[in-house]
Amino acid sequence: MRIALVVVGIAFLLIYPLMKIWSSGWSWQPGQYEYEQMIVGIYATLGVFLLWAARKPEAHRSLIWFTVWSSIVHGLIMTVHAVIDSAERGHLLGDVPALILVAIVLGFLAPREVVPVHE
Repeated sequence: MRIALVVVGIAFLLIYPLMKIWSSGWSWQPGQYEYEQMIVGIYATLGVFLLWAARKPEAHRSLIWFTVWSSIVHGLIMTVHAVIDSAERGHLLGDVPALILVAIVLGFLAPREVVPVHE
């Protein structure tokens, strides 16, 4: 879990370079500087917090599950738009599978809370 959180945290910090290097898979067109700043700011912040959570994952369950579910929702919304808009199909090979992979890996590895059973 710790390794996965570090990898995802670093990947989220690399969103901006990915948008510049592989724009067809990571940046929506037409390019909007304001959008890029907002999405990079959100993912960079989440990346820092995931790196922090890697030190003690069991204490950060809600952050991990937020990352899982927000990645699923974001990936599904992007999938719909990439399918509708043929100019955005590159996302089906870029950020969409990346987000779904993040959700699957973190969801599988996430610490489960043990709930005591009262009789």
